[in-house]
Amino acid sequence: MTFSIPRNWHFSEEPRLWLLLAVAAVAALYVALQVRRSTYETRLSDVDLLASVMPRRPGWRRHVPATLLILTLAALTTGFARPTADVRVKRDKATVMVVLDVSASMLATDVSPSRIEAAKAAAAAFVHGLPATFSVGLVSFSGTAALVVPPTTDKSSVAGAISALQLGGGTAIGDAVGVAVKAAQAVQASGNKAPVRIVLLSDGGNTVGQPVSAGADQAVKAGMPVTTIAYGTPDGYVAVRGQFIPVPVDRATLEGLARTTGGQHYQALSETELRAVYKSISKEAGTTTKRKELTAAMTGVALLLGLSAAAASLVWFRVLP
Repeated sequence: MTFSIPRNWHFSEEPRLWLLLAVAAVAALYVALQVRRSTYETRLSDVDLLASVMPRRPGWRRHVPATLLILTLAALTTGFARPTADVRVKRDKATVMVVLDVSASMLATDVSPSRIEAAKAAAAAFVHGLPATFSVGLVSFSGTAALVVPPTTDKSSVAGAISALQLGGGTAIGDAVGVAVKAAQAVQASGNKAPVRIVLLSDGGNTVGQPVSAGADQAVKAGMPVTTIAYGTPDGYVAVRGQFIPVPVDRATLEGLARTTGGQHYQALSETELRAVYKSISKEAGTTTKRKELTAAMTGVALLLGLSAAAASLVWFRVLP
């Protein structure tokens, strides 16, 4: 299990949390006794005499064991109420479809050395960084969309295919999503029911093929979220026959695709940002949220707090609290 902060806490035995009032009462009683002791000592008028007859007190250290003991009781009570929460756990298997835009606009050099070269390098690193048990497929698209590598656990073959991709004209985002969905469905039909994540990188809007909305509908019906990456800057351009043609990123289309399918949307303006985005996606794809009972965890916390209270008391005062 990867470490994560539990979210959305619930308690199977919620009425037992009322016992925390008893813990609060113990804490209040301790504070009251300390205040009373301090008040009593200040009534003595001869401060020098008080210093001579009273042993030197350990100051703040004397409160540590009691504080830890109260926290122990609070943790035990919380565990007694049988808490459950959403936690991130590692996936055993998943199918990730990497979908790359290889349209001519990817020749823009607003991202060094060019959008396409930086995208290839980052995508290959992303593939190699996925868990060994994950299947990865590759779809490329320009004027048409094609399944370059069917989902496989051979990450090297996918990375090699990414490096060999060639550019073309047009941008068929809708078709690319459809091809990725069909490839993932073929894997599921073979008996691999692992969850599917489609990761699509593009810099432009849909210019040919079926509408993006049609591809989104296919992904929604198949239950396959599409995570999109809008790659490039608003100032990108390509040179064609001596003319400079602007190729700004169509972020709205990609963001809408992700939102419709239940995926996430990212924007990357450089190769460094793109690698960070892929790293985040890899972490997200490699884990899933599950509801876990945390009784054992809270008992463990209580045990550590109790041991700490005992250790502090023995070291400083030679007695158990």
